[in-house]
Amino acid sequence: MFKIACRQRVGTYCDGVSRRSFLQIGAAAGIAGLTLADILRAEARLGAGSSTKSIINIHLGGGPSHQDMFDLKPEAPVEFRGEFNPIKTNVSGIEICEHMPLLAQMADKYAIVRSLVGMKDDHSSFQTHTGYTREDLRNVGGRPSIGAVVTRLLGPSGTGAPPWIAYNEAEPGYLGAQCRGYRPQGGDLKLLGSMTAERLESRTNLLASLDRIRRDVDGSGQMQALDSFTQTAVNVVTSGSVADALDLNQEKPEVRARYGQNDGDMFLRARRLVEAGVRVVTFDWGGWDTHSDNFNQLRRQLPKLDRAMSSLIQDLHDRQMQNDVTIVMWGEFGRTPRVNSSAGRDHWSRLSHCFLSGGGLKMGQVIGTSTANAEDAKDRPVHLQEVFATLYHTLGIDVKTTSIHDPNGRPQFLVDHRQAIEELV
Repeated sequence: MFKIACRQRVGTYCDGVSRRSFLQIGAAAGIAGLTLADILRAEARLGAGSSTKSIINIHLGGGPSHQDMFDLKPEAPVEFRGEFNPIKTNVSGIEICEHMPLLAQMADKYAIVRSLVGMKDDHSSFQTHTGYTREDLRNVGGRPSIGAVVTRLLGPSGTGAPPWIAYNEAEPGYLGAQCRGYRPQGGDLKLLGSMTAERLESRTNLLASLDRIRRDVDGSGQMQALDSFTQTAVNVVTSGSVADALDLNQEKPEVRARYGQNDGDMFLRARRLVEAGVRVVTFDWGGWDTHSDNFNQLRRQLPKLDRAMSSLIQDLHDRQMQNDVTIVMWGEFGRTPRVNSSAGRDHWSRLSHCFLSGGGLKMGQVIGTSTANAEDAKDRPVHLQEVFATLYHTLGIDVKTTSIHDPNGRPQFLVDHRQAIEELV
């Protein structure tokens, strides 16, 4: 058995739940689900699509403060407006937080939804990966993440890369383990200990021989041989496109520095993965559960986010990938309009925000407004499922006509709100 070595910052939300996960690749399925060989085998059964469109779904776990990032209220009373000031962007009429000056210089390359509704007070990335709550269709396995839906409907892109790579708790729901995301945790894929590519190849061939013997003895046809999919899995780990994409040492030091050494690695890795042919990349970034010391925490995080996100957007444009890759960044809910006695903001599910870039969508705009203290949508409320309808649209999936059968045989639409955001498409 070989494992993926990783290092990742692990946080805990106010509900006390640790956001740690792991992946172990081996001969048998473990807690993380199927082996990569199993996933690749299932993908082939589902069939591969030809689209090269991709999504990078970034979850700001804990609930980011919408009124301190992209919807500042400088005219509100001090107990609501907080400590930050808005700055102008390169798009007339759009202002964002002073701690994101790099993003302010490229507002023509993204869109902000300031009136996002439909969230529930729940510390989970489930909503930002499915558009639903965890209770929906729980009796048949729960709603599938967008990565699982893309795996089911489109399959791999043909580059040898898995269609969905998940660095967080996004789940396949009722689509089952065959649509589970490949989950490398953190850094580069590598063989540990004394295992070399040659030894792994030799062991694979030996296991294939033993499996042929078992198959001959069994005679039932139920045992699956180690086939070309196993070899593909080995290739991904030893020298394939995913292994190369995850090896950030292949990037120039100045590029890694531009993203922010370590802090921006996931953004850079996501760019490399979509270049390698991964259709959906999902990851969590930062800690945004700011019940106390909200402004000092944001002073530390926002400049890092500013650097990483602006670098990702610019790189996609420089590579002429801005029409093929959609970036979406959001959290499970917003924060309370009133600053509490601990200089923090508490949970606020009535209003949140969403940041979008690329995908051939119409950028350089703000959609919707909030009330004076950023407590509710004032006009043009946008349901989070409308964002999902828009994301599926960028992939060429028509949510008005597409459905998938659940385990009970009932057809399920991908979302209930099936109108893409008309201002964007």
